[in-house]
Amino acid sequence: MLWNALLLALREIRRNLMRSALTMLGIVIGVASVIIMVNLGRGATVQVSEQIASLGSNLLMVRTGQRLGFGQRSEAESFDMDDVEAMGQEVGGVAAVAPIASQSMVAIYGNRNWTTTVSGTNNNYFSVGNWNLAKGREFSGSELRAGAAVCILGDTVRKELFGNQAPLGEKIRLNKIACQVIGLLEPKGQSLGGRDQDDLIAIPLRTFWRRVAGNQDVQLIYVSARDGVSTSKVQRDIELLMRERRRISPTEDDDFNVRDMKEIAEALTGTTQVLTTLLGAVAAVSLLVGGIGIMNIMLVSVTERTREIGIRLAIGAMEREVLLQFLVEAVVLSSFGGIIGIATAVAASYGLASLMNIPAVLDPGIMLLAFLFSAAVGVIFGYFPARKAARLDPIEALRYE
Repeated sequence: MLWNALLLALREIRRNLMRSALTMLGIVIGVASVIIMVNLGRGATVQVSEQIASLGSNLLMVRTGQRLGFGQRSEAESFDMDDVEAMGQEVGGVAAVAPIASQSMVAIYGNRNWTTTVSGTNNNYFSVGNWNLAKGREFSGSELRAGAAVCILGDTVRKELFGNQAPLGEKIRLNKIACQVIGLLEPKGQSLGGRDQDDLIAIPLRTFWRRVAGNQDVQLIYVSARDGVSTSKVQRDIELLMRERRRISPTEDDDFNVRDMKEIAEALTGTTQVLTTLLGAVAAVSLLVGGIGIMNIMLVSVTERTREIGIRLAIGAMEREVLLQFLVEAVVLSSFGGIIGIATAVAASYGLASLMNIPAVLDPGIMLLAFLFSAAVGVIFGYFPARKAARLDPIEALRYE
């Protein structure tokens, strides 16, 4: 009986192909919208997680000044190397500490120049910040102690100054300082704020102090917690230590701030997941609209086929057989729409992910759920027209013009 109902449903769909296609369109749009929104949301979440991971493992960033919002900070006294050494020695669970002093400078090679960020630091910067060397080497101990004029280039600076040339061993000028290139960093891409992470040059901290800044201030400190150690605990210990070292009374606010990248990552991924759920729920409304379209067309079909229904009932067809025929037809329409919607969503997800520069993440679970939901829409919205057809009076149906 079910097989015959399926064949009748397919025959009726072929007979009114254009109307059937337009009926399925609502389901196609609904299913595709839900899957695309969820896939893009998952892709954005993955991208956020990858960008946070690229900043460093268990990373905490210690800056001077209070955060005022929108990236602004109040002015405060800079850190010094005693603060850096105290963090490494007195705070438990710290794996490495990297002092950083930065300034925007013009890098020159031949007839090319590029304005970039020059950061004075030590070799801990590369491990804490999750930087890998593509070529060359890190600073030697003697270069760090003597303040040698050597530098390591980010990928953007390498491209802008050297193009396809090999930079290792070449000398560039940072304003008026001649600096030998000893290493190249692997590219990282953009940060969460859209900043190019590869647009930098690293030089020994002592070199920066002597030949660029003219002082021994430390503007930023990167701290890496050991694996298995709570970054929240390390953050609290750093805050207590710095309040003591900077002689801040219990009634005064901190004149520095410590940012835990794990907290930022959790907040951002939580936000993207909420937005994904919201967008998926909004897109699901179009599935309901598609279901209403199916019910409307099935009611029209019942009206058009009233005499056919009357003949079937008059020659002995049971009400449940008529009910099953129209119900199967509605489910077939919605199921075909679901399959086409899934295929459309897969193609669109890859295309949109490429345009938005986010990973293409396909979730088989949401695809199956969307298909089952589309089939359920066919059952729910097809039941009323099918029930109406099954309850027709055969005599009245035969009289119908």
